[in-house]
Amino acid sequence: MSGHLANQRLKSGLFLACMLTASLGLTACSDIDEMFGTSGTEMAATAPQAPGAQGTAAAGAATAPPTAEAPAAANNALVATITPVTIEQGPDTGTAVNKTIQSLRGQMTGIEGKLAANAQRLADLRNGGAGAAGAYQDAKARITTRLQVGTTKGNPELVSEWNSAQTSLDSLSANINQLSALGTDVASDSSTAHFVLDQISATFNVSGAVDEDHRQLSLLEDETNQTIVLIDRLLGEVSSDVQRQTAYVANERTNLTVLASAIKNGELYGGTPGLPAAVANGTLQLSSAGTPLVVVRFDRPNVDYQQILYASLNQALQARPNASFQVVAVSPTRGNAASVQIAQTTARRHAQEVVRSMTDMGVPASRVTVASSTDPAAAASEVRVFVR
Repeated sequence: MSGHLANQRLKSGLFLACMLTASLGLTACSDIDEMFGTSGTEMAATAPQAPGAQGTAAAGAATAPPTAEAPAAANNALVATITPVTIEQGPDTGTAVNKTIQSLRGQMTGIEGKLAANAQRLADLRNGGAGAAGAYQDAKARITTRLQVGTTKGNPELVSEWNSAQTSLDSLSANINQLSALGTDVASDSSTAHFVLDQISATFNVSGAVDEDHRQLSLLEDETNQTIVLIDRLLGEVSSDVQRQTAYVANERTNLTVLASAIKNGELYGGTPGLPAAVANGTLQLSSAGTPLVVVRFDRPNVDYQQILYASLNQALQARPNASFQVVAVSPTRGNAASVQIAQTTARRHAQEVVRSMTDMGVPASRVTVASSTDPAAAASEVRVFVR
């Protein structure tokens, strides 16, 4: 008995932790929505069907030839292993104890019905999640393919694909919320089953029973224990799905943010594999350890620094995931006071431009600070990015 209770507490704790993670990881990308002019209403209007409808569609396609949605069928096969226990009936002995047994048996029959329904809900949600993930990956692949071969800045076709990808990702977020609600229901059923088990144990000590009553009690106790095992297994699967999908959605939110900026610039960030540790082309310089991570020299119009900035930030965050950055606007000191003032204003404008690029690439604004400085050796305004 104590083993079952401890196991239930452990699984309930895991489930609550998953729900907390989900609630932290489902923040909508409102800044990206605003950039592309996409509202939450539009997202909701194009959302996939409810899980029940998806489950019906999946059931109708059960005899179809194998397709790309095979993973969804595999998930259904896993859920099908959770088969509710049949609660055996027994004769009425006419004793007060038998009346109690009939009541407990009725409660367990109701729990078995909920177990079957919840297992089917999980199958439907898995089907819905697989469909949304597939649609998201398709849209993401079309975007990266077009960016890889080259396209125009802010290509409307890619903006439309991006909106489709975000819609699919929002559907996955909604799927996680429904999984969390399912987990709450399963955890409630588990508590009820444990309560029934305690009542069965207590009924053994009630006087006035016949041998047949104790036989029925023993059988019901075994069936209840088996049911608790199945409920715990279902709860574990739901918790695992919530945790896995929450991590997936959080990661893809970041990828969508990077894609949004890439579409805006018409260029895929990180598209140059094997970027060297130092680049010296007269305008850009990737510094070594102990010096600025990146130095962008604005000595001509339209300096193309996004690729090297993205690669450098990515490398820094891989080494230190919690790193923050300081962006320093450096201006020259040559000329009269008016020229120096103009140079400082220009350097600050360039620094803000670099900060916008960094946030577009997925760096949280809370991790970026801006400062100003002067350098007599500087021939033009520079922006230096330091890791803190």
